[in-house]
Amino acid sequence: MSKKLDFPTALLHPRHWLTWLGVAAFAPLAWLPWRTRRWLGMRIGTWIYRRNHKRRQVVLTNLRLCFPDWNETQRQAMALTHLREYAHALLDYSVLFFRSRQWLQHRTSIKGREHLEHAINANENIILLLAHSVWLEFAPVGIGQHYRAYGSYKPFPNPVLNWLIARSRLADVEFVIAREEGMMKLVRAFQPGRCLFFLPDEDHGTTASVFAPFFGVPKATLTTPARLSKLGKATALPMFTCFNTQTGKYEINIGMALQEFPSKNEVADASTLNQSLEKLIRNKPSQYMWLLKFFRTRPANENNVY
Repeated sequence: MSKKLDFPTALLHPRHWLTWLGVAAFAPLAWLPWRTRRWLGMRIGTWIYRRNHKRRQVVLTNLRLCFPDWNETQRQAMALTHLREYAHALLDYSVLFFRSRQWLQHRTSIKGREHLEHAINANENIILLLAHSVWLEFAPVGIGQHYRAYGSYKPFPNPVLNWLIARSRLADVEFVIAREEGMMKLVRAFQPGRCLFFLPDEDHGTTASVFAPFFGVPKATLTTPARLSKLGKATALPMFTCFNTQTGKYEINIGMALQEFPSKNEVADASTLNQSLEKLIRNKPSQYMWLLKFFRTRPANENNVY
């Protein structure tokens, strides 16, 4: 998808009017103080925790697998906190869609920037391995104001939301490439100093994946990041985006470049990837996307955990 994103007139069809009404009601949230949006998010997240049994159980299942040393009270408390963070992040999509980039950029910060600067100064191709935090959409805002970047893109089912999200992303990166266009298009777009955003931690089944430990649990982990790094001769940097409840800023945390990545062993590469993300996630575990079924695919003879 190019930088230019025209408005498709098909989105004015009456079947989309209800979505547009929702967007119109959603827009004023962008001008509320962040503490007010957070207050609302806490209430909505509590409602989700109490009323949405299915989502609550996915979160709790992930927490039981990843934090076996916690007691059930601790997991319940973390699940509630997570769903509150998730709801707050959803409300903050309003600022992504409707506030200026200048306003947003004053409210983002980057930690571990020296790791990225080192790779840029060495004239290297770069992959930013962005973990699925509830705040992941704010990563391009912070990176895009200082560096050249592009990314892969998975279309959303709702065409109105898909257009809004794509427009938001293209405000911060040079272009995005649809996932269906294949890995080689991502590789050909590598240039020294240009950063590729890639989300490596979803469970995509056994295709292009191997099982590697994630919080001590075997997880179907993509081999694509290692192959991209090899084909593009690129340095891979783990990244996690979170919200600082003291400052009201969106923080982009960049870890050290993955060492001996890629190697000649796919499982070793997947383990290196998972460990690097896990290290960042542990700093703000409540803001990781525990709502996703990270362990849906199980090794042979293991039952479905969800």
